[in-house]
Amino acid sequence: MALLHVDFFSEVLEKCTSMDVILPQNTKNQIGLKGNARNGKYKTAYLLHGMSDDQTIWQRRTSIERYVSEYGIAVVMPDGGLSFYTDMCYGLPYWTFFSVELPKICREFFPQMSDRKEDTLAAGVSMGGYGAWKLGLGASETFGAAAALSGVLDVSRRLKEKTANPVQKPSGFWEGIFGDPDGIEGSFNDLKYLARRLKEERKPVPRLFSWCGEEDFLYQNNIDMWQEMKSLGYIVETRSGKGDHQWKYWDQEIQTILKWWLE
Repeated sequence: MALLHVDFFSEVLEKCTSMDVILPQNTKNQIGLKGNARNGKYKTAYLLHGMSDDQTIWQRRTSIERYVSEYGIAVVMPDGGLSFYTDMCYGLPYWTFFSVELPKICREFFPQMSDRKEDTLAAGVSMGGYGAWKLGLGASETFGAAAALSGVLDVSRRLKEKTANPVQKPSGFWEGIFGDPDGIEGSFNDLKYLARRLKEERKPVPRLFSWCGEEDFLYQNNIDMWQEMKSLGYIVETRSGKGDHQWKYWDQEIQTILKWWLE
């Protein structure tokens, strides 16, 4: 496998940003790891980070390079800041960057990356889980599958919980991202709204996966969202088990996601 650290300019963000990229490589003499680059275009997984992290976190907390080596796929790990992968109310247009510009840039830089939605996965943890499902439901023409690990799937509900607690981040922080908190429900930042709209427009729906630990503070948030999605007619692969909001569980479950997506 090849690991590239890429610094580049985003026209959408109007600033330089970074991503780490794993590319397949055929290797025979590498001790402990066999690379497996296949003929044709590479399937590509975009891995999104959570609130406290950046584009390096998937390499630092998991063995993602080892996990994907046998599959011969590419992995893109971009920096999303504290954006919740939205076009921020008082900030930068990260949704447009992730849904439109980033896939285009990646395919220009790395022409072997497939441009088929069936070959493109968005997956993420916590904030990144929300971002991944948002890409699946809001940009299904690009992302044919989306997977969330302990995702903030009902962001309106979570925001109300946070702003009601005085020790949490002040409301101005969240308003900078989403604007009026009361305006999230029924907006483009509401995954339930995106799911309903996608069905009404009769566009292709993405494959969806979600895992959350039973001791996670987001567990009920996930359970209720899974039920809502199924009531809308979505087929969602849902899994749960012992665990809370930490990487030792996500490291295990990203392997499950890769098998679910590829096999």
